Amino acid sequence: MTESILVTGGAGFLGSHLCEALMNKGEGIICLDNLSTGSLDNLSGILNYEGFKFVNADVQSSINLHPRGIYNLACPASPVAYQMNPISTVQTSVIGAINVLQLAKKHKVKVFQASTSEIYGDPKVHPQTEDYWGNVNPIGVRACYDEGKRCAETLFFDYKRQYGLEIRVGRIFNTYGPRMKPSDGRVVSNFIVQALKNDPLTVYGNGAQTRSFCYVDDLIDGILSFTDQDHEVGPVNIGNPNEISVHELADTICRLTGSKSPIQFKPIPIDDPIKRKPNIRLMNDIVGWKPKVTLEDGLKETISYFSKLLNQ
Repeated sequence: MTESILVTGGAGFLGSHLCEALMNKGEGIICLDNLSTGSLDNLSGILNYEGFKFVNADVQSSINLHPRGIYNLACPASPVAYQMNPISTVQTSVIGAINVLQLAKKHKVKVFQASTSEIYGDPKVHPQTEDYWGNVNPIGVRACYDEGKRCAETLFFDYKRQYGLEIRVGRIFNTYGPRMKPSDGRVVSNFIVQALKNDPLTVYGNGAQTRSFCYVDDLIDGILSFTDQDHEVGPVNIGNPNEISVHELADTICRLTGSKSPIQFKPIPIDDPIKRKPNIRLMNDIVGWKPKVTLEDGLKETISYFSKLLNQ
């Protein structure tokens, strides 16, 4: 299939929203996904549209397609998913990046890499700026994802330097919204599902660790805005700089759901970052982007989604 945009990992949480946004812009889409963590349910609104094609395949294998642009989102992104098969996670990040880059090189097309705030590990610089090299444990349980994504960035920039490939690299911070999986282990989905069931909300550590949560619509708008511009390759941080403690997030979700769930404290996971907050000045300077959706508004949409999902 030619003259379409290829989205790898397109059946996942972020990938499916990106496919929809691109189709709303009138683009033809090739969605490539092996459905290891993605789902065709995420694509139910566009699966039968003319101009959309789903390919059940793995980026670890060579890709025989002819796209006119590529967004590489293929990789398990939640700790539960990427630690389930850590070797495959590394292979997806590294071999998958090589296969995507080879395809982009062959057809001389622009390629976006969905990198991650995990590049920064447990940061000693706060908020995190793109020139910070990070604080990552290279042999820890999270390293399969952190180091895999770091290596993928290396490959993207080496393909740019060696072959003149047109690349864009965006470091995605914590994102939430409809189509998150109930069991993916992320804090927003965990808290919402527990609150709706009136189960105890599991807080790791004392809950003082902070995160910055970006609603999925804002995140996708950021990816598209950055990829479409013709001057900067990145890397750029894409996320919401409004910081909140995990304990405060739990209290907010309980209030919005009307839940009486107690909080249950458990030991903090190994190498879990204490603080995470993007400096998005570069994105704002390049494309004038900043998030628009407030945390409460985004949580209400996400709670509504999970409420319907749990009642099916």
